[in-house]
Amino acid sequence: MVLINETYNNTKSINMKPYYQDNNVVIYHANNTEILYELDKTDLCLTSPPYNLGDTHHNKNTRHNPYPDDLPEDEYQRQQVELLEALYANCECVLYNHKNRIKNGFEISPRDWISRSSWGIKQTLVWVNGGPNHDPIRFFPKTERVYWLANDSSRLANNKEYTDVLKFSPDANKLGEGHNRTFPLSLASCLLGAFPWAKTIIDPYAGSGTTLRAAKDMGLHAIGIEREEKYCEIAANRMAQECFSF
Repeated sequence: MVLINETYNNTKSINMKPYYQDNNVVIYHANNTEILYELDKTDLCLTSPPYNLGDTHHNKNTRHNPYPDDLPEDEYQRQQVELLEALYANCECVLYNHKNRIKNGFEISPRDWISRSSWGIKQTLVWVNGGPNHDPIRFFPKTERVYWLANDSSRLANNKEYTDVLKFSPDANKLGEGHNRTFPLSLASCLLGAFPWAKTIIDPYAGSGTTLRAAKDMGLHAIGIEREEKYCEIAANRMAQECFSF
């Protein structure tokens, strides 16, 4: 475990010692919904939960199991709604990366459970990731979605430089080695850059720390929550580096 002298603190009276802490970033080794309500409010959440694909989560011939990821679909969706409600109490808006999945031969959209939360979908961004997943009986899937979830008071993004189509390859960086389901650091940086008013960022599925690393490189404060200690360690080691170029 890596733990640095405590400096940045964005908690109320939370009874949990950070796994890692520096001038910009705090990482907690915990289940996200257990501590989200105890944290001070943040400006923006950028996160990508496990997709609940079980042993079908694969690229070409390589199967990935970064988490136990095979819940009954009803339970998975219930947990996602619970998380979104906790985030609704914590932050002003959410950038929620997910994908349309096929279960029992038919598509399931994240909109199915987002609509059961308190959030509204302000916009749906299409991430063209060129992924190698192949389904021989459907159009070849090359995209995921980033849902911009907002409440009535959410401020606009900086839309002069951005469109609703994001093109970033999953192999654009290797900075999250040890965690094989990361999104690119460049994607995280692009998304955070669209919200210049957001100074405090949270990622309740911190994984190897891509959102946290992007926030730190941009001089922002960030909180990460991760349930798997091995990924907390990877993220902590990434935070301890001076700077990454992307």
